[in-house]
Amino acid sequence: MSDSEPSYIDYEAFLDPDFSATSFANTLVLATNNPSDTPLDLSTPLSRVLFDVQEIDTHIDTLTTKSALPLLEYTRDQAESSGRILEEVEGQVASLTQSYKTLEKEVIERYEVAEQVRLSAERLSQTVKIGRSMARCLMLGRQLEVRMSELGGVGGVKKEDHRAMVRSADTLLLLRQIFMAIRPGEEGEGLDRVNVVNTLKNELVSPGERSIASRAQQVVKEFSMSSLLTSAGQSSASTFAQTEDTKARTTSALLTLYLLSPTPSNATRDGFQPTLLISALQDYLQTALKSSLASLARSLSTLPSLDRTLLEVSARCQNIVALEALLRTTKPPSHPLLHDEGTDSKAAPNFLQPTLQALDTSSLPSYFWRSLASNLSPRVQEIMQRGGVSGRTLRSNKDRVRDAIRECVNRGSQLPGASLNKGKATTAVSWEREAAVMVGAVMGQVR
Repeated sequence: MSDSEPSYIDYEAFLDPDFSATSFANTLVLATNNPSDTPLDLSTPLSRVLFDVQEIDTHIDTLTTKSALPLLEYTRDQAESSGRILEEVEGQVASLTQSYKTLEKEVIERYEVAEQVRLSAERLSQTVKIGRSMARCLMLGRQLEVRMSELGGVGGVKKEDHRAMVRSADTLLLLRQIFMAIRPGEEGEGLDRVNVVNTLKNELVSPGERSIASRAQQVVKEFSMSSLLTSAGQSSASTFAQTEDTKARTTSALLTLYLLSPTPSNATRDGFQPTLLISALQDYLQTALKSSLASLARSLSTLPSLDRTLLEVSARCQNIVALEALLRTTKPPSHPLLHDEGTDSKAAPNFLQPTLQALDTSSLPSYFWRSLASNLSPRVQEIMQRGGVSGRTLRSNKDRVRDAIRECVNRGSQLPGASLNKGKATTAVSWEREAAVMVGAVMGQVR
């Protein structure tokens, strides 16, 4: 409203942001009535409101009439400007749409085709890689079958070729190497999803590994080179031939057990423990100990059989001495799953060192005699506690028994006649301590 046209309407009150219609109506009613009157007269405030509305309506009509031409001109200018802007925008949109179509045709469609080609090439590459790995597994599987058949010695069909155990173990290691390389980018990635490889692993590799390991363990278990119990009719030439064959067979078995021992991932040659090898050697020693302990306990109760029993115990220890010499001269073979730590390698130079570490002893014969003595003492104590003829006989012959046991230790602690170090001087070793321990284990209980 213009300043030249005064109005009694308080526009500022209506335009106030805090305006409240309820408060305004209440104020208007109170201004035109006495609050104590009953009933209230609402016609006067209502007429006032209607009059104000009519006044504002009239004012709007007046302003619209006076400003019609400028409003129409303004509206027309806005419409024309909007039209020009719309026309310009439509042109830009059309140009952008055309550019997008061109981009879609020249880039996006080509990219989609190229992405399909890339994906196909990648999958073909993976297929080729898996195919090559699978072919190598099958080739090694066939090689394993051939090498296991070369082992022979079953049912007398074919002479045993003990070296085939080592060759089979080498093939098994190559297969194990592939099966362990399952990380992305490695040779064995994805092979676990190929049925023929799983069949190869379950029906040939795993049974073959168990069979070869069992064969090698049996060879170690049967190791014997002592000639103390050799029959009188056996010639020295045949004994030497048998000795050389035993050495070769046992060496092959030791190498096989070393190769087939479980190998942790990222294992080093320095920290590797050939568990299968050490376990087979421990079993061999325990068998010799148990047999010797049982036979000695019986013979000390019946002294007439003692000489024969001590000869058997000496023969078992001679076999252990021969085994120790063989372990000392057998070096660990190359192992594809073990890594070298550098020039300062502390790997065992032979098979004897890890065996002695596992048994916590300085030599295998010493371990044999000391273990036998520690287990024999309670048996002798039982004999003496039972008394009777056995106890009296042992007490009356204790000097002879002492000399026989000392001779047994000295005789059993020497290399067998067919020495493993043929042509080389053997260093003399004193076994007085072991002899004293054995004598003490028996005589210490005889009172």
